Amino acid sequence: MRGKPSEGEGAPTWRLAHLTRGTIGRLLTRAYRLRLEGWENVPEGGAILAGNHQSYLDPALLWCATPRPTHFVAKEELWGPKWLGYLLDHFWAFPVKRGAADRDMISTASGLLGRGELLGMFPEGTRNRDADSDELGEAHGGVAFLALRAGVPVVPVGIAGTEHALPPGAKVPRFVPVTMVLGEPVCPDDFEGTRKEKVAAMTAEIMSRIAQMRDVARKA
Repeated sequence: MRGKPSEGEGAPTWRLAHLTRGTIGRLLTRAYRLRLEGWENVPEGGAILAGNHQSYLDPALLWCATPRPTHFVAKEELWGPKWLGYLLDHFWAFPVKRGAADRDMISTASGLLGRGELLGMFPEGTRNRDADSDELGEAHGGVAFLALRAGVPVVPVGIAGTEHALPPGAKVPRFVPVTMVLGEPVCPDDFEGTRKEKVAAMTAEIMSRIAQMRDVARKA
């Protein structure tokens, strides 16, 4: 099931994913009074949704809220428990090996983007444990690399509220309001230089836009 398109030729039925989004997903978005703003900034076709990462709720709520199905890249350790691996495989997720270039992940992500799918990623790579700070965590260049490789835009996503709903270390979630704001796309064609220079410049721009959208979300 990994890397399969969400719809169209070659797509599974994805019954479990659609059922979950239509039931548990709706309950979660209502419980957190989730507001998703700026969806009009998401272009048709392939794109990467890149957000700040401060809670395990970030991918879960974004997955529930996006009008179009969104595939997520997650650390391969999550596939350890068989039940969780089964769910991830059936919820449009696929694994990445952290700490090294993962050719399988790059191939899967590029294939999905090339077929016009949406991909959700968090450039910080892991949760920011100082989420109340104005500073985002250190960014990895994977998002920009994939965007440049596939020739797709990156849509910055600012997330506010999940840092209080389920901060790192918390075992019980709190149902507080969550806001997600999507900004204007960052396009690969806007950057010049060598591939390494493009990745660095695009990564810096993506993180700057994410921080801006997060600040908008905090004030919403």
